[in-house]
Amino acid sequence: MKFAFQSLLFCLLFLLIVCPPSRFAFGQPQSGSDTSSDDSTQSWTATTQQQLPSNLNPTRTSETHTQTGGRTFDNQSIQTMGTDGHYSPYLDVQKETVKVDANTVRTIERSFGRDADGRKTLVQVTEEEKRSLPGGEVKVTRSTSDPDGNGALKLVQREVQDVRQISHTVQESKSTLLTPSLNGGLTASMQTTERETKTSDHNVEFRKSTLLPDSNGNWQVNEVREGTIKDDGKNRTKEESVLRPGTDGNLSVVARTVSRESQNAAGEKRATVETYASDPGSGMDGLRLEQRVVTVHRQGDDGMQSTDQQVEQRNPGQPSDGLRVTKQAIDIVRPGTGGTTRETQTVRSLDSNGDLGVVSVDTRRQEGAPAVQVDIAPTKK
Repeated sequence: MKFAFQSLLFCLLFLLIVCPPSRFAFGQPQSGSDTSSDDSTQSWTATTQQQLPSNLNPTRTSETHTQTGGRTFDNQSIQTMGTDGHYSPYLDVQKETVKVDANTVRTIERSFGRDADGRKTLVQVTEEEKRSLPGGEVKVTRSTSDPDGNGALKLVQREVQDVRQISHTVQESKSTLLTPSLNGGLTASMQTTERETKTSDHNVEFRKSTLLPDSNGNWQVNEVREGTIKDDGKNRTKEESVLRPGTDGNLSVVARTVSRESQNAAGEKRATVETYASDPGSGMDGLRLEQRVVTVHRQGDDGMQSTDQQVEQRNPGQPSDGLRVTKQAIDIVRPGTGGTTRETQTVRSLDSNGDLGVVSVDTRRQEGAPAVQVDIAPTKK
């Protein structure tokens, strides 16, 4: 049962990865986001029907969101179709966010699966506390627990993050990931340090270092991500280089990403992300363009919104050829009456014949939808 649960969860995550970010940008504020006053009340419901190729089981998802006072409740229920053509419960996620005071927010998320007999069973619990301190410092503690064979919760991961404003132009974030050690306690297994420096009104430099312990427990640099962000309010460009240690222990650039965002006079938003990487097997030096993701968002006068995302990649069989479209996701949102919206998202992927075949078609109906906000920026890593 656990293997089947992980397999389907992997498929669901795959579909989320190839979908454009509009699905989530069109959605509501995440739990814990301080988007309204404590005495406000907001609620909405949504249902999503997914159609997949015949060799995969389609899913049906229902969501509810309720925000009242300083509490927010988000519930998501996923059902899968069995061989008999009927839907049955598969995964339930319950999230509660409480604004304890003006400086503290706590969130607890519980995930429930089904055992071999179809009974609801707890599979994971994640608890987070976010505290804002004087001087702009923010501390976040996030703990993840899984039930053991007897059903008792066992801590499997804890992440501690500290964000400080070093000066009016420098912000630093330090994060430590702790995982179970051989002696039964927790030990630090990864550390990250990220610093952002504002060099001018429109420019920011950033550097993020990831360290892992070696066999002797000494911290070694595993990866460095550094670059610049230029944003004048209309156009935004982000250039990022990824450095990793080679066999000689010295850092060298192994990948580079260039992201550009713009909006024209008609309100059309366009985001382009190009990824350059080295290919040791090609015998070529330096980096070459390996992938391009283009996302275009348009909004009509009638309120209809459409987002088209195309992923271009090289052909592994013909690496010397140029890029070709390998994935496409088209998302269309149509407003209805009484705060309802209807959304259709079609995902296509390159098949064995070189054509873009349909991977999934999602239809979503949402009631009580707040104002639509669109952000097609690449997800921050």
